[in-house]
Amino acid sequence: MTRETAYAKINLALHLRRRRDDGYHELETLFAFVDAGDILTAKPAAEDRLTTLGEFGEALTDPCGNIVMQALSALPRPEGLDITLEKNLPVAAGLGGGSADAGAIFRIVRELHGLPDDWRERAARLGADVPACVESRTCIGRGTGTELEPAEHSLAGTPVLLVNPRIPLATGPVFKAWDGKDLGAMPEGDSRLIALEGRNDMEAPAISLVPEIAQVLAAMRGTSPFLARMSGSGATCFALYDSNSTRDEAAARIAADHSGWWHIKGNLR
Repeated sequence: MTRETAYAKINLALHLRRRRDDGYHELETLFAFVDAGDILTAKPAAEDRLTTLGEFGEALTDPCGNIVMQALSALPRPEGLDITLEKNLPVAAGLGGGSADAGAIFRIVRELHGLPDDWRERAARLGADVPACVESRTCIGRGTGTELEPAEHSLAGTPVLLVNPRIPLATGPVFKAWDGKDLGAMPEGDSRLIALEGRNDMEAPAISLVPEIAQVLAAMRGTSPFLARMSGSGATCFALYDSNSTRDEAAARIAADHSGWWHIKGNLR
């Protein structure tokens, strides 16, 4: 049996530059990954199968249409795989949960059989975040997010807390609510500088759709992080801390004050 973690994706910075004629958006982002997420296990089978469980497993109502099955279909193999997906990350949450699951499938197939030379193109066809999620390492994304560049990862090991108000938020409406104003390029430098001096241009439109995001950010900023920001299109927010103990205290405070919110602790990979 093969086991992989689908590492939660966060956008340390996300700058929207313009709407494209094809309906997509030109953007610049700094991807980072938390050492926690969904868990996938795989074993050989006569045909591909998927079983979902975990806190958010019931949110995946169409197993055949799940991106895990799409990823399996995208990769040639000599045998099927029986996949069990423990869904620990909320759905439609700005964490790339589905993309992370697909990335984990690519790593499982790579370990068992190797990947085709065009695996990056196959991954991109599944979603803009999937190529970055295959390696799950800090990197810069441009274009629609599929044009990847290495990043100097000065934040490796940084304690991180993720918090979600348990309100799903689809990406499409957030992009639609963006005012279209280009506020400038993402800064150049190492990951810490980009994170601290960058921004998330989807934060304001997301808050206009789900005002609770502002409450989450306010609560997190009250726990002494050196950075708190929304991830991706929301509604999950992240906070970065100088120590695990400060992060753990923050998590306990959030849990006590907002028992209905989802949260998870980890460190940046």
